Amino acid sequence: MIAVITGDIINSQQTDTEVWITRLKNLLESWGSTPQTWEIYRGDEFQLKCNIDDVFLRFLAIKSLIKSQENLDVRIAIGIGEENFLSEKITESNGTAYVNSGRLLDDIKNDGHTVAIKTSNISLDRDLNILLKWSSKDFDNWTMATSEIIHEMILNKDITQEDLAKRFAISQSSVSQRLKRANYDLIVETNLYFRKKISEL
Repeated sequence: MIAVITGDIINSQQTDTEVWITRLKNLLESWGSTPQTWEIYRGDEFQLKCNIDDVFLRFLAIKSLIKSQENLDVRIAIGIGEENFLSEKITESNGTAYVNSGRLLDDIKNDGHTVAIKTSNISLDRDLNILLKWSSKDFDNWTMATSEIIHEMILNKDITQEDLAKRFAISQSSVSQRLKRANYDLIVETNLYFRKKISEL
């Protein structure tokens, strides 16, 4: 079983593509090679394949990266399932993980949500999507400054608040306040819960 993230950038037409696309490519490249593991296509859509254990934090790493750019956000559809056909290009690979993710992105474009998940289990989908709707009330309102801090914390688990303070040229208390505002401890707990529920599939 694998996870497939399909996403698109919100407000991409209203900003300089080069700024966000370069950073997004660098992030995706750190997780695997294109076009087999990830691909950006149609200008502002992308697809990424990953391990089911990693999918929640990968979604948040992408979300925080995009939200750290002015006026941008991202829609993300998480599909969990099988991979029945592996192509050299992720966009040509197939299986329930790909179908679940691709169709779900179309659905959330219509219903106004920014993240959702689809698995083979309707009951699990209902539980996790309620969780994602609630947590997105926070994620969707991250400021650029909060997004930057969250992004660094997700990518560098060993980074200290002192390191972050130096990196962003702010006080440690400012770092602490931003992490509190973003409910970072709750993000860590939610990731553990998410992984536990998906492992039961």
